[in-house]
Amino acid sequence: MAGQISQRFIDDLLARTDIVDVVSERVQLKKSGRNHSGLCPFHQENSPSFTVSHDKQFYHCFGCGAHGNALRFLMEFDNLRFPEAVEQLAGRAGMQVEREGGEDPGAAKRQQKREEGVNLLELASRFFRERLALGQGKTARAYLERRGLSQEVIRDFGIGYAEDEWEALKRYLGAQGISEAVQVEYGLLVHREETGRTYDRFRDRVMFPIRDWKGRTIAFGGRVLGDAKPKYLNSPETPVFHKGRELYGLFEARQANRQLSRVLVVEGYMDVVALAQFGIRNACATLGTALTADHLQRLFRLVDEVVFCFDGDNAGRQAARRSLTTALPSMIDGRQVRFLFLPEGEDPDTLVRQEGREAFENRVTCASPLSEFLFEQAAEGHDLKQVEGRERFVTAVLEALKRLPEGVLKSLLLKELSSRSGIETSQFSDWFATHAPPAPRPTAPAGDDGFEAMMAISGEAESEPAPMAEYGDGAGYGEIRGGTHAPRRGLTAARGGTATLSLSWPARIVQLLLHEPGLAETLPESLDWCPEAQPDGRLCREVVKLLRAGRYRSPQVLLAHFHGTPEGERLDQLARREMAIPREVRASELANWVRHLERQSERLTPAQEYQQLLAKSRQPGALSAEEKQRLRELIGMLATGGGSA
Repeated sequence: MAGQISQRFIDDLLARTDIVDVVSERVQLKKSGRNHSGLCPFHQENSPSFTVSHDKQFYHCFGCGAHGNALRFLMEFDNLRFPEAVEQLAGRAGMQVEREGGEDPGAAKRQQKREEGVNLLELASRFFRERLALGQGKTARAYLERRGLSQEVIRDFGIGYAEDEWEALKRYLGAQGISEAVQVEYGLLVHREETGRTYDRFRDRVMFPIRDWKGRTIAFGGRVLGDAKPKYLNSPETPVFHKGRELYGLFEARQANRQLSRVLVVEGYMDVVALAQFGIRNACATLGTALTADHLQRLFRLVDEVVFCFDGDNAGRQAARRSLTTALPSMIDGRQVRFLFLPEGEDPDTLVRQEGREAFENRVTCASPLSEFLFEQAAEGHDLKQVEGRERFVTAVLEALKRLPEGVLKSLLLKELSSRSGIETSQFSDWFATHAPPAPRPTAPAGDDGFEAMMAISGEAESEPAPMAEYGDGAGYGEIRGGTHAPRRGLTAARGGTATLSLSWPARIVQLLLHEPGLAETLPESLDWCPEAQPDGRLCREVVKLLRAGRYRSPQVLLAHFHGTPEGERLDQLARREMAIPREVRASELANWVRHLERQSERLTPAQEYQQLLAKSRQPGALSAEEKQRLRELIGMLATGGGSA
């Protein structure tokens, strides 16, 4: 793999691209003055709030806040990663993607490893499909026939069979030159520590390949044919598979419906496949895990309506309550969530066979909206004829609505709550004011907490020049220029006399690098000054490494590399914050911050030093022999109660 995509090429590519052309190929736009406008493709709306600027080569939605350049639009609309969006935009412009030196060997190795892993899993999928068609698959074919699955559905979902042998797949992949260690890493073999033996994870099971958004096999689910337990077996977490992000059948649903508007979320593989057999091709399933925010984010990028299907028993109701809690923060205006409860003892597989497609789809259409289910759950167990019962009901609803984004839906739910409870909506505002979640405390760098706590208790200040951005959120630059100030943490004076939470030192460095990416070249070669024992420190290290490798000069490109991750959300927050430090002194301030962190790292307590070395040890081969010895010493010291301060 070549080096990082060069900044020069990205700049040239964007200069040759008209964002209006790119967006108008996917969204109907109308000329509106100097800009173009249309209905936002990222949330459902009736009046256009989505604007595309030809002059600025930028898009922005005033409804949901989506914004960015042509690359960001492709990533959001087509669900592409950054390199893939560059490739697509370059192909559209008839350009060959250029990469440059300074590549990150680790990134190249990770990408190569991922591709090799996907190729390995594709080989395994082909093996399972072949075994289904051969003599060994007779029992599995009979099972699928009894379930009423057609050859078309079996083909579309890539269903196969893992024969009832201990080493069938192991021998097949071994003959292809694939080591046992790699097969274990990607979940195809099980390794027994006590005996050292390896054997096939999946045996005598109907195999369902789990595919990513490109249709590549990344894992498997297996349904047992005999009496073995568990009935369903999933691949473990691997470098290419994370259960909390993937949904079985979502790729197949997109293939069958290029214009999906609704997705049905069910429990199991056979539910998805059975519904497909009856022509219901918009179902997917979580993979043995509860619904996650990542699942919802992926679904709402494709559709505006999600229907969750649950059993009607207590377990189903409990799962529905958890899903409601997870869904609330994602419910911006235009999105819909519904809850479908099936008769007790039934699942989608059995019910669609009994009732047929039309009756089942009618159930989906009539599923309870989020609002109805929310009020129903809040009222459960309370006598609403009694004052105390109504109080608990109102409190339960308000606690749920704390998680809901501001917008029309929240306003309507509050109005409905007022109607049901007889309480004026103005009183709800008072409740939210007194029950708002506490603002998070800023995270201090590793090694800083104890020292700064002592300074706060004693009232003493460290006599050293303060990095100006400690006050960057508040006091003007002129107020501190030329003075000596102790670094402070917590609340700093803000414009207009209000107080704002300051950032951790690594976060301030990241924020400055987002505004001035070129300053990464002025940082020390070693990153030992940047603490690894906190998220902002780890993010800072990743940002610096990426800037050095790609020599990027655009914050949009940097943000795009982390798009769709928690780190990307953090970077987006930092990029939106105002940078109050004058440009001409930013380099010197960055040097001050690094020196401050270097000094702090020299004052680590044994406990802090242990945490820092422990975090570093999670990276294979990261610790030197001296560091390993020091880690052992610290473990002994802390175990006996020494050095805890």
